[in-house]
Amino acid sequence: METKKIKIINLGRMDYKESLQIQEDLVAKRQAGEGMDTLLLVEHPPVITLGRRGKYSNILVPEEFLKANNIQVYEVSRGGDVTYHGPGQIVGYPIMDLRNYGRDIKDFVWKIEEIFIRLLDKEFNIKATREENKYTGVWIGNKKITAIGIAVKKWVTMHGFAFNVNTNLDHFNWIVPCGLSDRGVTSLEEILGEQQDLSKLNNLVAEYFCQVFGLEPETERL
Repeated sequence: METKKIKIINLGRMDYKESLQIQEDLVAKRQAGEGMDTLLLVEHPPVITLGRRGKYSNILVPEEFLKANNIQVYEVSRGGDVTYHGPGQIVGYPIMDLRNYGRDIKDFVWKIEEIFIRLLDKEFNIKATREENKYTGVWIGNKKITAIGIAVKKWVTMHGFAFNVNTNLDHFNWIVPCGLSDRGVTSLEEILGEQQDLSKLNNLVAEYFCQVFGLEPETERL
């Protein structure tokens, strides 16, 4: 059986709104049966996004603070509550036609979690877990290292995951992450005690993504 392919595009550091437009354009093409499945990898300037269940009460800093620090807030179509994106975080947006993957959204999310569980175990000997039937994402103890929030429209996925590598964890004090007040957030830098090579980690994320989904990568830059 022929191996499915996925295009992997590293957008570098890009404004959230600009990357959202790229996502929407690619989603429209996949819905029309054009183009190919794509994984966008990107790093955002500080930004807060609210999913479909998001509450503004989970943003803990006043509007004046956000304006003074040029931090945008976007309401988006993904599942989940409030999320922070910022420098040192690898954000991934898989645009994939699930009609080619058994139309199984639960399996898709499980595989996204599996990417980081395997990567952390094999590359860093860090034991991460998922909490099936409770919370999405990847956890180390009661601290989340990878947040997941997706949308599926006409069986094509968008939005995705946020993996904390060198993320400034103080910025999560601006929000109640994912609406869970009794849980924390961690990063690879915090666990290992030193800053990590973000370029290397981007490559590892792409590698494990393809491994878990059984895909062959085609890499390019925009």
